[in-house]
Order: sequence, then structure tokens, then C-alpha cells
Amino acid sequence: MGLLARLDPPEPVRRYQRDRPRELIHLDIKKLGGFDQPGHRVTRTRVGCRNRSAGWDFVHVAVDDATRLAYVEVLENERKNTTTGFLLRALRWFRARGIRVERVMTDNGSAYRSRRFAKALRLLAIRHIFTRPYTPKTNGKAERFIQTLLREWAYGLAHQTSAARNADLTRWLDWFNRSRPHSALNGLSPLTWVNNLMRYHN
Repeated sequence: MGLLARLDPPEPVRRYQRDRPRELIHLDIKKLGGFDQPGHRVTRTRVGCRNRSAGWDFVHVAVDDATRLAYVEVLENERKNTTTGFLLRALRWFRARGIRVERVMTDNGSAYRSRRFAKALRLLAIRHIFTRPYTPKTNGKAERFIQTLLREWAYGLAHQTSAARNADLTRWLDWFNRSRPHSALNGLSPLTWVNNLMRYHN
């Protein structure tokens, strides 16, 4: 172990969960490669599966801390205008389900640190919380949701092209929110947990 590591050991990652929806949502972005023909995950062989480059897709996610309710869009980039637009649509989506967001947690990406993003939050009186630099585990709810998204949607299904994959997102996300049991929610789905919490807190 190096001297710096001994003198300054990393702080333990603390797990937590908000008690009610709207206290906090987590935002993050995952970059996915595009493809124009089935890959080895579909054909079960790497022979003849070299895809021509089909660009990149940027999967923007928003996850409610208390309920794991999730909103996702596949967008063309991760620039400030695109990211701020996603934020506003996500907030409207959560609000339509009775969740008025009070805090947003993000990493330190340039779009999240932009003036445009900050202005949108300020005008809506929403507090912005940044994760510790180079410590993605502090935004663990978003990180774990992205791993589920990749495992069960992006890589877990036999998509013929990335366009077909993206078109299937709405179906998968609706199933995730309405029907997928979650161990942290006592085996309930996120939307069921939302409804239970709303009845309790209202």
C-alpha cells in the first residue's frame, strides 16, 4: 500500500435511501455504441459479426431515490442543451406521477456543471448536489440502475439493430416501473412503492 493511501484512506461509501419520493432524484448518462446488424449476442458466434460503425447513443437516466422509479431517454449527445432538455422533461414526467423534485444529484460532467443546467434548477428552486469527483459510487442509485438497464434491456435482449434496441426502451421501462420486483422495495415494483408512499405521506 502506498504512503498516500495509508495517510489518507478512502472514506467508506454510505448506503442510504430517502424516506419519500421527491426528496432526491439521481441523473446520469451512459454512452452506448450503435450497430446496424445483429452482433454475437444474437448470432451466438463472432464469425461475420463485425459491425460497421453506427455512431453512438447517449442514454440519459433519472431515478427517484426513495422508489427507484425511473425515466430514460436515448438522445444524440450529452451536451448542455440536450442534458438540460432531458432534465426538464424528466421533472415533468415525475410531476405527472405526483413527484415534485426537491434535489438533483449528478456527477461533475461538463453538461451538469453548465450555466444552462444550473439556471434551470435555480428557476425551479431545486437544489443541485454533486458527487465527489472520481467517486461514481456516491451516485450509486443511478449507477446500479444503469447496470440493470444494460443487463436486462441493452444486452439482455436479441436486438437486430441499435434502432430496434432503442425502440424497445419504452416497453422495457414500463415493465420495470410497473412490474419488476425490487429487493430494496420489499419485492414491490417502483410504481407500486410510489403509490404506497403517496398514500402514507399525504
